[in-house]
Amino acid sequence: NALKIQPIFNMENLILGFLTGGSLILAIGPQNLFVIEQGLKKNFVFTITTICAVSDILLIFLGIFIYHIFNFITLEVEVILNIILIIFLMNYIKEEFKSLKRKYKIKSIKRSQDFKSIIIKTLSFTYLNPHVYSDTVFILGNLSKNFVLIDKFNFALGASLASIIFFYCLGYMSSMFSNYIKKKNTWRYINTFIIFFMSILICYIVYDTLVKMI
Repeated sequence: NALKIQPIFNMENLILGFLTGGSLILAIGPQNLFVIEQGLKKNFVFTITTICAVSDILLIFLGIFIYHIFNFITLEVEVILNIILIIFLMNYIKEEFKSLKRKYKIKSIKRSQDFKSIIIKTLSFTYLNPHVYSDTVFILGNLSKNFVLIDKFNFALGASLASIIFFYCLGYMSSMFSNYIKKKNTWRYINTFIIFFMSILICYIVYDTLVKMI
């Protein structure tokens, strides 16, 4: 009997990974909101979207291929990450309050942050959020744990493609919409929404952490 050569790309698993990864990433979180805000400001859009996409790809492949070694992400570790994230979000809200008081013009909002600060903030929004691990590691890893190696690869590739498309579209579409922001008060509405959303998120993180600890 001739040996059957399994194709490298299995569209079924690739599409499954794409749809699963896409559905997980669509939820508005602090990282996505950060990308939208910086996109509207045309603030290092390529750098931010690339960091987010590459980070997602790394976590997706780690979660899918070495799922069994992630047992160290215990409740204690999650609580520590939550505390750090809360502190980070509170500091970010403080910056948004400063933006509310600042009398800037639309033309002056481009590249309002230095390059180093943008990288640190993007990495913080990405890696300090415990939900990024639950999505890319636990959910995707668990769903594909019984797949054979080639199916794991296709599943991971599909989820990675979803992340790449999502982040670049999110960043550059936000950048395109910034051209239509002409009113000076528009940014105050944006800053106010970000403050409100981040505050609600902090309350949720605190509540979720306390429930898990009890």
